[in-house]
Amino acid sequence: MNASPLSYKDAGVDIDAGDALVERIKPLAKKTLREGVLAGIGGFGALFEVPKRYREPVLVSGTDGVGTKLKLAFEWNMHDTVGIDLVAMSVNDVLVQGAEPLFFLDYFACGKLDVDTAAAVVGGIARGCELAGCALIGGETAEMPGMYPAGEYDLAGFAVGAVEKSLILAGQDVREGDLVLGLASSGVHSNGFSLVRKCIERAGAQVPATLDGRPFREAVMEPTRIYVKNVLAALQQHPAGIKALAHITGGGLLENIPRVLPEGLGAQLRPGSWPRSELFAWLQATAGIDDHEMNRTFNNGIGMVVVVAQAEAAGVAETLRRAGETVHEIGRIAPRGSGAAVTLA
Repeated sequence: MNASPLSYKDAGVDIDAGDALVERIKPLAKKTLREGVLAGIGGFGALFEVPKRYREPVLVSGTDGVGTKLKLAFEWNMHDTVGIDLVAMSVNDVLVQGAEPLFFLDYFACGKLDVDTAAAVVGGIARGCELAGCALIGGETAEMPGMYPAGEYDLAGFAVGAVEKSLILAGQDVREGDLVLGLASSGVHSNGFSLVRKCIERAGAQVPATLDGRPFREAVMEPTRIYVKNVLAALQQHPAGIKALAHITGGGLLENIPRVLPEGLGAQLRPGSWPRSELFAWLQATAGIDDHEMNRTFNNGIGMVVVVAQAEAAGVAETLRRAGETVHEIGRIAPRGSGAAVTLA
């Protein structure tokens, strides 16, 4: 029997590396501090006090990951923006209830901790939190030898927001004749990457050098747009005009818009009412799929849908444009009948 001592590091877990990462993370998290934070990174639990300006606060939570977009991050050594994706996927979901994201927690798991890679990822998470106006107040770094291939990791994120009880958006006020506004996406965002990767594999060396004026890899890896600050500002200015929001994630336009519509109503979208990017055109051509499958797999250029009262549509659109969003009127609400909840005609 071998009597030589074994340390945790001998078993594949480097506590010193984990400590070094925490020290790298602390200044990044500090940049995201906001009202309500009582205790953040470093404790057993993070403390947050709901701001006193809320009269009847309802907490809204969301969790998500980045999906197989991470496989391209590993292959292309592009780790600094997937953290933005991680934040965006959760805070945009919280936003559609009308909620302001308050704080965010992350989970980073790997087989062997590379401090530089992990710091790049968390730097993106902190940047995403800044863009969303929420605090990065805690998380977990798990080094688990044998669980992940060398150089790979997984991410999960958790967001908590708050909304006044009387201002919760649940689509209950949507009516026939309301208009559907689409806010432009920044690209593929973080859904459909299993098909994206298949397209890249099929194209091989024939992938285009650029798409939409950017190098191919940058266009593909462009992080998910965070709509929080601009949409919250529009909600504040047009509280009765905005009736529902839908974050266009997995399932695309066809499956996400119905989630915020009352029974019996559907959305009639107008094809061609928003521009087609080179990226989505390349994906469709390479995959060889029809328009229906494109709109069921990808956001196809629309990352957030805003259902608005017809009388206030112009004002809401102008408010969002002034804030920096690209806004398109893409359809209207109509009786659903026996057909699909979302039609493009």
